[in-house]
Amino acid sequence: MAHVLTSGPVAAQHMVRMRLAIMRNSLRGDNAANLYTGVSGGLILAFGTIAVAVLWPGYLPITLAVWLSGWIFGPIFIGGGNEALRPEYFSMLPATPGRIAAALLAGAFAGPAPAVNLVALLSLPVYGWRFGPAGVLIGLVAAVITLITMVMLSRVIVALIGLFVRSRATAAAVGIVTGTAIALCSNGWAPVVALGGSDTTAWSHVFVRVLPSGWGVAAVEAPWPLALAILAAGAGVIALLLVAWAGLLSRRVVSAARGGVPPRRGTPRPLPATGGARLAAAKELRAWWRDLVRIQLLATAFSYAIVTPLLLLALDIWIMVPFTGLIAIVMAAASSANLYGADGTALWLTLMAPGAERADVRGRQRAWLLVVGPAAVVLSLAGTLVSGQTWAWPWVLGLLPALLGGGAGLIVLIAVTSLVPGTDPHKRGGNPLNTGADETAETSLAWLMLVAVPTTALPAAGAVLLDPWAGVATGVLTGALAAWGFGRIAYRRLENHGIDLLNLMKHGPAPQADKPTTADLPIQHRIGVTIAYTIAWLPLFPQGLVPMVMKILGVEDRGWFLALHLPPIWQWPTVIFMIALGLLMYGYAILIPMRLNSPSSAATR
Repeated sequence: MAHVLTSGPVAAQHMVRMRLAIMRNSLRGDNAANLYTGVSGGLILAFGTIAVAVLWPGYLPITLAVWLSGWIFGPIFIGGGNEALRPEYFSMLPATPGRIAAALLAGAFAGPAPAVNLVALLSLPVYGWRFGPAGVLIGLVAAVITLITMVMLSRVIVALIGLFVRSRATAAAVGIVTGTAIALCSNGWAPVVALGGSDTTAWSHVFVRVLPSGWGVAAVEAPWPLALAILAAGAGVIALLLVAWAGLLSRRVVSAARGGVPPRRGTPRPLPATGGARLAAAKELRAWWRDLVRIQLLATAFSYAIVTPLLLLALDIWIMVPFTGLIAIVMAAASSANLYGADGTALWLTLMAPGAERADVRGRQRAWLLVVGPAAVVLSLAGTLVSGQTWAWPWVLGLLPALLGGGAGLIVLIAVTSLVPGTDPHKRGGNPLNTGADETAETSLAWLMLVAVPTTALPAAGAVLLDPWAGVATGVLTGALAAWGFGRIAYRRLENHGIDLLNLMKHGPAPQADKPTTADLPIQHRIGVTIAYTIAWLPLFPQGLVPMVMKILGVEDRGWFLALHLPPIWQWPTVIFMIALGLLMYGYAILIPMRLNSPSSAATR
């Protein structure tokens, strides 16, 4: 290996081969299904981008800006991006940082994401067809340069964050930026609508072309000399990014890699002279204070909860302000769904102490309530007072304890029933945002919590509808029951299956030959099942069930519901057709794997 990275093209070739080998050997079971799903969704968006270039060419720059934002913020959202080939692996080889950086860059292109993005960037030569053969040629060159620029920007930003996040303050700063970015993705339209006007349109027209994603469009639209200058400038930016990335990688591999803040110098502060749940809570509070990943996720949750209502204030919409604290609780619970997985194999310390499982679970619940509860209460009370929405008081006071209790109970229950193995904190690499866990599985846990935690507040919400102030008592009761009941189930499972969880964290999930997965299907059914799972919700819910409810309730707003835009005689048949189509797609996605993986089907193949 030493001589491989000392010759440029050969180094890139071997890095690509290593990256492809890692990806090929990891395509097993759910990993393969997740990859096919992601590639299918990405290709749908990529062909949609080409359609934008054909049908709505004026929106192509902003569409490409969305792809650029995905490369920039995507790695931050998923914990520092995919680092199958870490720079630390090659730190001892006799090669310059620039050569290693160039080889790693070549390996970065050996994956599905750049290939899908390249398909989307074919929209540039399609757009250039309007300007003749020269526009097509410029568009092809611009597509390649734009793809390399996007990938390089993503790598440089991840490397910068990896060196920047070395303290609590910087981890919180990254979390605030991440939470703000997520809020802008969901409600960023509000300030745009509030500004409005031709001046804003002209400003945005220039802004999306100034971004690196818009240079290709600008080159296609420009005269030949200016187009060549823009392409040359893009190539120069790539060279500068490569130099910057090489410098960042060289600093990363020689800096201390740590996943948390080291203890203070001098005599360490002792844990309290107590035992049971109080001692476990004290230990867990120190983990929340020292683990940079936890700090970053918590800052993301609270910044999203605060920024989302603030964006709506641009349209003078105050309805979300009283519920700022409630949003923060749900987001904090979603970011805490893998508590035991984030600790790595440290669970053996609990299992070695007889009867410590109950204390550990209750201590984690107490610590989470102490970390999230006070801030959520302050945000809820202050938001309701500032907004002047007096009608919201019963809702806030009723849902607040219900969500706190539900979150405290579900985080430990999900952590022991759906654990995602992660790297021990002291073994994490130079990227402090990367826990080493399966990011797709952790994201699935987060989505599960976003649905499950609000469900625990449904009894309180129903009580508020019947009697506003009865909801407060109901919220307190259901919150206490959820925290106690889910916590009891969690520590019972930890007592009975603690060894299995420890083995899962240490060795990963055991292969199950008889378990049917999407990856075991023939290619045509694999693609069909993936597409069905991806888009079946569209006809079933927004185009079927929602317009059905609107017709029953007599709601006049047609929105983007197809059935409501048709003549009245066709509305109900369209609603029924959409619901049936969604159910059939879900049925195909569920039943086809069961049938093709059945013993009788396996015997005939």
